[in-house]
Amino acid sequence: MLSVGFRALFRREVLRFIRRPKNTFMPPAITNVLYFAVFGLILGGRIDEPVEGIGYILFLVPGLVVLGTISNAFENASFSIFHGRWNEYIHETLTSPLSYAEMVVAYVGSSAVRGLIVGVIIAVIGRLFVPISIENGLFLVATMVVIAALFAGFGIIGGLVARDFDDLTVMNQFILRPLVFFGAVFYSLEMFDHAWQVYLSLLNPMVYMVDSVRYGLLGHSDMHYVAPAAYAEFAPYASLGVLTVLTAVVIAVDVYLFKIGYGLTD
Repeated sequence: MLSVGFRALFRREVLRFIRRPKNTFMPPAITNVLYFAVFGLILGGRIDEPVEGIGYILFLVPGLVVLGTISNAFENASFSIFHGRWNEYIHETLTSPLSYAEMVVAYVGSSAVRGLIVGVIIAVIGRLFVPISIENGLFLVATMVVIAALFAGFGIIGGLVARDFDDLTVMNQFILRPLVFFGAVFYSLEMFDHAWQVYLSLLNPMVYMVDSVRYGLLGHSDMHYVAPAAYAEFAPYASLGVLTVLTAVVIAVDVYLFKIGYGLTD
């Protein structure tokens, strides 16, 4: 059973962004309306052939959902940790009877909730532009929860490492987002002319996240270009398994950093 302290910390962190929708939910909503309008209706209307039989606007939806989910999960966790350090109120949490694992899970869970809410908002916006039907619901939910938790975990590390607010901006805008944009959000691996270009893309972990969400939402995966035919249909599940293990590792690292007080006692 969850402790009172854990529930209180989780509730505080959730209310922190729920109470400021103009700062947390409106910006990604407006940004994605522009994405769908510009890249979908204007650019997509000039693309004669669908991508793997999928209309271009529909093809965009999973990638934009991933972008919004992980960006907001990362931003929420990193800002919450850094702001607590900056204003020194995180010490109240550290001196509470909560275990380090409970602290980390509360921060990760609340940040993942924000990421998932934004992901749903983006999917709803996409639904206004193009019909969407979920092909693999359970797989989609599992993937979204895992990637939201993964980047919330990364966000905690970012919040501990950052020395000023500019560091948080650099991490989100100049490291995270470029990886997503080159992670098969706006294109399919099918579009590459050479095999080396495909394998180069596979070095980007975002490719697997976008592909997994696309498989859950649309039932389409680009992994059949690189996986043996006999295993291609299991590739999205293998990706989810690897992402799950990576999430557990990152959260374990978060707990360890809290335990040794890294970045918390400056």
